[in-house]
Amino acid sequence: MADIIKRQESLFNGFEELVDPSELKSNGVVIHPQALVEKGAELGRGVQIGPRAMIGAKVRLGDNVRVGAGVVINGRTSIGQDTIIFPFATIGSVPQDLKFKGEDTEVIIGEGNRIREYVNISLGTEGGCGKTQVGDHNLVMVYTHIGHDCIVNN
Repeated sequence: MADIIKRQESLFNGFEELVDPSELKSNGVVIHPQALVEKGAELGRGVQIGPRAMIGAKVRLGDNVRVGAGVVINGRTSIGQDTIIFPFATIGSVPQDLKFKGEDTEVIIGEGNRIREYVNISLGTEGGCGKTQVGDHNLVMVYTHIGHDCIVNN
């Protein structure tokens, strides 16, 4: 049980080694000085990350993704190009499922989405299809919860 709790905590707190923003300037990436980006995160060209945002090591952001203030993106999460994530959204969070034991599941979000304030999109679960998926060009409105293993089409 302690091992399970440790794996779940690492999904939440796992910022051990951070990216030096000066390494990314040639790519047009802008990271606010108060943002935290863990080493291993993949940031496409022109990505913008706002103040107090937190980006985990297994996150992939496509070209021109904009991440607002206070956004948390964690877990194995892929976000397609030209997506805008508004302040205080959480993506790739541990699912609200007591059977979840820290398995390597994922969130896949397509291109051109608008994810508004306070949206929560949880990781998939091993008991489901292992991924939570959002297609292309969606408007996900304020306070929406997209639970584990959900599939939202284009």
